[in-house]
Amino acid sequence: MRKIVIMIADSQPFFRAGVRQALTQQNSLEILDILECDPGEDGRDAITQITTTSPDVVLMDIGYPALRGLELGKKIARYFPATKVVMLSGNPEDNDEELFEVIKTGAVAYLRSKSCTPTEIIEVIKRASRGEYPINDSVSNRPKVAWRVLRQFQDIAAMGKTVEEITTPLTPKEIQILTHVAEGNSNKRIANILGISEQTIKNHVSAILRKLNANDRAHAVFLAIRNGWISTQPGTAAPNQKGEQVPVRVPNNPNR
Repeated sequence: MRKIVIMIADSQPFFRAGVRQALTQQNSLEILDILECDPGEDGRDAITQITTTSPDVVLMDIGYPALRGLELGKKIARYFPATKVVMLSGNPEDNDEELFEVIKTGAVAYLRSKSCTPTEIIEVIKRASRGEYPINDSVSNRPKVAWRVLRQFQDIAAMGKTVEEITTPLTPKEIQILTHVAEGNSNKRIANILGISEQTIKNHVSAILRKLNANDRAHAVFLAIRNGWISTQPGTAAPNQKGEQVPVRVPNNPNR
């Protein structure tokens, strides 16, 4: 049985060590592979380590009361959809506003660390790794939050957009590269256009395929067009390094 890889992401070594100790005391090492990470400035180190290790679940503190962890949680949920975010809050009381903000990050679970046990955390980690959303339990018990979530989705629908159009798992650089792929450019040609190495382009393309769970380049282009991340209309593509707009078309030879 494959272990669930979890990453404890927090800038405080004491917090990371405390969570690790709490989890290991529950005889969880048979099912959990625990990593620790100092997110670094602007969460960059966390993003780098997630890219390298692909954890199943990231366990992180929301940063009560400043809520600094929200932005990093949003980045992880957006750019690494296969990695599930579980938010811990040090808030001593239930807080509808805080829960609503956590929901907007895309986190799959929200726990108040002062009122949950290590056993409960492990159970949430298991559920998250199976693709479940324990945060729904929190919402169902808070009707005001449920109403706000419903209202937000209604507003998105009224704008004629989908949730995927609001949040894309790709970075701006990846969207730019995928736009050039859609034009039928090879990795070498894209590298020349953007002035970076061909290997860097290959790395970006691999990341795009992984994030979108795409079979190949053509499949990735299809998914991006369907979700509105790149356009099929002339003049709306991402600019090249000279700032010139170029039309987008699905490549005839997606593997070149």
